Order: sequence, then C-alpha cells, then structure tokens
Amino acid sequence: MKQTLRYDQLSCRLQVEGLPDVSASQADDAIGIITSWTLEWAGRPQLEGRKEHLVALMQVVLPYARYLVSGVARRFGMEGQPVEIGPAEGAGHTLLLRSSQSDTPPLQIALDDAELADLVRVLDQVRLDARLQLPLALPPDRPLKAREILVRTPLPQRLAAPLGGAVLVILAASLSLLWPQPKRQPPATEGTAKPTLPQSPQARP
Repeated sequence: MKQTLRYDQLSCRLQVEGLPDVSASQADDAIGIITSWTLEWAGRPQLEGRKEHLVALMQVVLPYARYLVSGVARRFGMEGQPVEIGPAEGAGHTLLLRSSQSDTPPLQIALDDAELADLVRVLDQVRLDARLQLPLALPPDRPLKAREILVRTPLPQRLAAPLGGAVLVILAASLSLLWPQPKRQPPATEGTAKPTLPQSPQARP
C-alpha cells in the first residue's frame, strides 16, 4: 500500500510517496522504495522528481547550510550535477536545478535566509524520519578543515595578534634604552681615611 510522508514548514512543504519493501519485511507504514516526491513553495513552481533527485538536493543543501552556520559561505555542486547552491550577489542564496531532459532549461530559485532555513528543516526531517527505511547516500558530517577556518577569518584579524605582540616587544626594548642608567660611585683612594669601629674597653683584673 502506498504511503505518504509530509513535512511542513512556513514557506514550503515536502511530500514523499513510496512503498514498504516487502522483501525486507518492513512495516506497512514504512517507506523502503520512494516512488515520487514533491516540494511546494510559496509563490514558486512546484518541484518533483525521483529518489535520486531528492538525494541530490539533500547532498548540497545540508552541507551548504552547515558551512553557513560555521561562517563559511561557499558553493556546493558543480556544472553537470542536478543541483547547485551558493551565495547570491548582495544577499540571499541561489538554488539551481538542472533537469535530466536536455530540452529543459535549468531552474534558478532565489532564497532568503528564512526560506533556506525552512528547506533545511524539511530535508532534515526526511533524513531523521525512522519511517523512511532506505539508504540515502548522504556525506557524513565532518568538522571544517583548518584551512577553511583560516579562510573565513579576515586577514587583518589573523595578523592582529602577532603584529600586536611584535609592537609590544619593540616598545619595551625602546623604553629600556631610554631609561636612565644609575651613576657609579667613584672608587676610594689610598689617602681616604677608612672609618674604624670603636673598641670595647678591656676588663680590669
């Protein structure tokens, strides 16, 4: 029996339809075979496709959002892939969808931060739904590399600490040179009388 899973957010709704995999003895309310899915946008054309299209959407949108949270805005997906997403000029994000049919031009969708957040939420709900019992071939979540963290930090900010330390060292050395040296006492001459300690009186017998 066909099952329908629905995930709703303010600006979009994702609906996944499929069947349980009888060969894997799945429950009647599970989906082990995705037959179709649709994504409805507020004021935008409806998206639909097969399992591989949904997986391709998740493979680029989820890591893109994770990098954004870490402060790194970079493009995911490339020419020839069905889905591509990246930062838009000025503000917002650009989602590019390529059809498998050669006579269909790519569809470009502009998203603001709230719409991207809603899209990430519905895709996360799909990923974490226990009723969807099939592998989705998503990349594992990995921490950002050191070079990626350095790239997100502006160069003046990265150089501020070492340059500040060097300036303090130079300033301390300059102040030590300007500090007056203590005067040395002249050595005592031979004609100078040396003070003597008073002798105690000798005891009388």
